[in-house]
Amino acid sequence: MNKKTVAPNMVDAYIGQRIRLRRNIMAITQKDLAVKCGITFQQIQKYETSGNRISASRLFQISTALETPVAFFFAGLMPHHAGFDDAKDLPAGTSSKRLRVSEPSENDPMASNETLKLINLYWKLPDDDTREKILSLLETMCGNK
Repeated sequence: MNKKTVAPNMVDAYIGQRIRLRRNIMAITQKDLAVKCGITFQQIQKYETSGNRISASRLFQISTALETPVAFFFAGLMPHHAGFDDAKDLPAGTSSKRLRVSEPSENDPMASNETLKLINLYWKLPDDDTREKILSLLETMCGNK
């Protein structure tokens, strides 16, 4: 039986980037994530670089391991990621607004290494009370209280 291979597309690359982002936010290595999923770290590496396409069941497994909803991996996905350059390329009955999961901003703070470091440090705080105090301090400093 001749298996037809399908090359990963831009959506696969985008999802791979989001897997890497979430893994980095949680300060989890590829090896740690692979162990949680029962696969090799090379497979995680291939997913993150879009060397291999990821199945729905594997994405669900990874979302569980990374403690995030599956929708996280699609957040910010735009029609051009799926190869739709304009409205005529969209599937029948689909508007480009419906394809958007969330609106990206010009300078997305979630893409910043500084943000990732801050999030990692925040979740390393010893308890909920300490985290609440830090949030309160930040709100006060920003004039939100």
